[in-house]
Amino acid sequence: MTPTTPTARATTTAPAAPPVSRALVLCAGVLTGILALYIALVAFGNVTDFGTNQQFVRHVLAMDTTFRDDDVMWRAITSRPVQDAVYVAIIGWEAVAALALAAGTWFWGRRDVARARRWSTGGLLMLMLLFGAGFIAVGGEWFSMWQSKDWNGLEAATRVFLLSGVALLFVQLPEGFGRARS
Repeated sequence: MTPTTPTARATTTAPAAPPVSRALVLCAGVLTGILALYIALVAFGNVTDFGTNQQFVRHVLAMDTTFRDDDVMWRAITSRPVQDAVYVAIIGWEAVAALALAAGTWFWGRRDVARARRWSTGGLLMLMLLFGAGFIAVGGEWFSMWQSKDWNGLEAATRVFLLSGVALLFVQLPEGFGRARS
């Protein structure tokens, strides 16, 4: 009789994902940092020069520089307290987005890719919601901002929305993207 030995289990481990390339980390970090700086300066400007963009928000919501079509003027919000509450909410949203993007930038710098992606994604989605849904869709279409020659922020909103989208694409590129396979 031959002694039997326990059969060794074949252990298979998935190959480790290649590390994120330094170039990708640099690009994602720089784009996130640029947008963190931008939205932080916007929030800071809105706090320190409160009245300038307060007037912008008031005019857009009041629809007082649009074509004044009776079919859409019912949408106008003319209550100053409501207009100001919307403006303060926008500033708060900008400040939180700036903090999330600053955290993302910090984590990109430390090469903590998982946290960097999480924080950057959150901040970038906040910008896309604010500038895409808030300014382009709601401001531009619902409140007919596109009709105003004086209070039309669609071009600036589109610029930030697109830059945020490009940054989000870099942030979400899979690990090992662009590396040569051996």
